[in-house]
Amino acid sequence: MMNDKQPELEVRVKKIIEVDGLKFKDLNNSGKLEPYKDWRLSPKERAENLVSLMNTDEKVGMMLINTRQMGLSQKDKSKTSHDGVLDEAIVEKGENIFAVNKIMGTTHTIEKMHLRHFIHRDNWSPAEMAEWINTMNEVCEGTRLGIPCLIASNSRNENAEPIFGMNDAAGIFSTWPGTLGLAAAAKGDIKNGGDASLISQFAQIAHDEWAATGIRKGYMYMADTVTDPRWQRTYGTFGEDPEFISDVIGRLIDGFQGENLGSQSIAMTTKHFPGGGARENGFDPHYEEGKWNLYPTPGSLEKYHLPPFRAAVEHGTASIMPYYSIPSIKKSVVQEFEGEDIPFEEVGFTFNHYFIHHILREKLGFTGYINSDSGIVNKMAWGVENLSEAERFAKAVNAGTDLVADTNDIENLKTAIEKGWISEKRINEANVRLLTEMFTLGLFDDRTYVSPEHANSVVNTPAHWEAAYEAHKKSVTILKNSNQAMPLTAEKLDGKKVYVEVFHRESERAASYTEKARKECEELGRFTLVNQYEGADIAVLFLHPKSGSYFNATPGLLELELCENKTLTALDGSTYQETTLTGMDHLKEVCDSVHSRGGKVIISVNITLPWILGNVESLADALIVGYDTFYKPQFEVIAGDFQPVGVLPLTLPASEAVIAVDENGDCVSRNDVPGYDKDKYMPEGLQYAYKDSDGNIYQLGHGLSY
Repeated sequence: MMNDKQPELEVRVKKIIEVDGLKFKDLNNSGKLEPYKDWRLSPKERAENLVSLMNTDEKVGMMLINTRQMGLSQKDKSKTSHDGVLDEAIVEKGENIFAVNKIMGTTHTIEKMHLRHFIHRDNWSPAEMAEWINTMNEVCEGTRLGIPCLIASNSRNENAEPIFGMNDAAGIFSTWPGTLGLAAAAKGDIKNGGDASLISQFAQIAHDEWAATGIRKGYMYMADTVTDPRWQRTYGTFGEDPEFISDVIGRLIDGFQGENLGSQSIAMTTKHFPGGGARENGFDPHYEEGKWNLYPTPGSLEKYHLPPFRAAVEHGTASIMPYYSIPSIKKSVVQEFEGEDIPFEEVGFTFNHYFIHHILREKLGFTGYINSDSGIVNKMAWGVENLSEAERFAKAVNAGTDLVADTNDIENLKTAIEKGWISEKRINEANVRLLTEMFTLGLFDDRTYVSPEHANSVVNTPAHWEAAYEAHKKSVTILKNSNQAMPLTAEKLDGKKVYVEVFHRESERAASYTEKARKECEELGRFTLVNQYEGADIAVLFLHPKSGSYFNATPGLLELELCENKTLTALDGSTYQETTLTGMDHLKEVCDSVHSRGGKVIISVNITLPWILGNVESLADALIVGYDTFYKPQFEVIAGDFQPVGVLPLTLPASEAVIAVDENGDCVSRNDVPGYDKDKYMPEGLQYAYKDSDGNIYQLGHGLSY
């Protein structure tokens, strides 16, 4: 059945033609109505027609997605066009860490290299982003076939310190706690007899903000189950409970995409198939030391890691991103899926035909497209390092990868096609999948351009920010509350002086965060603040530990204790110093000083990793955790203005003994099993979860209330 409801079409370069009393965009200036211009046809029919009209260069460009900077981020305005909106700078290969190939200006990249997928990492206002995307599409409209572009982004609605490739942008859209905080809040609601509808509300609000700005593709969310506590990317996950993560992923896809992918959708890329949590002692596959996924436990892949991806497929996720890592034969036992043994080919999952074709497409029924992670042909080409870059393209595309991320390397993909390593049929298949999404999203019709003014008004909707703030409050998790140290009611605060300080690995951040925390505390108007701890009756101390670095391996294992200048042994046997929190001696001084006057100490730890809390738990009368949670909502919970809801979305390890690694590189607790189940495999006498001085066990789901 044909759709014959006339969409409102806007063109900026080409003309509108009339056929049968209806209007269509004449995207190739032919004056005729080819099927791809006919909005009455199905997206797939239109995509197939368009692919038949495309030349090889256009098909190659369609299969690459690259980071694209806005003109506003270009300091040299002579290297911009369209009144400073588009960045036209040329960056030579190797000039910066992201210029793996020579980067051309925006117009050249669209017109001559034929790229149509771009990753947006800048963080300007909604109106400025909308104007930029509109201008990109205006350039696209002027090309031979008038194919629009699709802008993708990593998540933008969670509060976090910026890290390239994980949280490129925060604070412009409604700002919620980190994903672990969303999990803590939603799991708390479930514990109190509710459900995870907070996640659905989050997704709907974020959807509206993204759609208004014209960002129509989300590189999100992480469906990975956390099983190795040292994994740097833990903070971008929803924790360690596969059943809960599956529910969350389904709600997120429904909220962003709608019941079916359509012209109002934000298309989602669920990552990182088949689950990045099963790390080799926490090392990340962004560097060579972390290139292996380990499965030493029978059934772990099917039981813990794959369920969220099954949910993603069932809810119709538009695309799936495989992880960089290689399944290790040597350090795994045979894994099964639906009664069949899984053959492990030791190549990264993007190159892994069995996982993509057999498990994802045939077994799970996935019909969308495969979007590789960034840099798989030049940097993180694990398992295929011996192949040329053109051969790596061929291996990935033939394994089922349709879109290769963060590259503009048209030459090597074209070489692979010209040498006959990839068939024309496979190239066409990938292009049809990619273009079907664009047609479905309405990018060829009435969704090409958006209103910058509307973008600002949607993002600034007070109800969005109020809902986000409520989630911050709900995320606060109380781990310990000795002798009812909290809530700090008016009665308990009467005549009492309160000292507030923030600790961080970086002293400059600690100082600016302390200023912010004190200001937000004053806004609440409940505490009498003092600037010196020596005279304080109560101390509220916020700790922001950091460990390791996302793109580089630590010399030894990632440190999870809160420590300063701790001597550690590197993997090569040498020693080095590690600090996860600066000012540990000062922290103890503050606590001892307040305790010496019979006062109370409340410590809040920011959970981005499953920290080992032994060094600070004993200092605190009350211990709470946040997850990139704002300070003010934490003060509201501390003061008893808000009844605590949050619970732990993952288990905190008892000590270094429960995550110790022997000389063979084997961990005493299983790398592929979530914290709540690790005790099934622990040696006699070791309990995985931390137990505090009050007898509370810091395991999945723990959270006290008043």
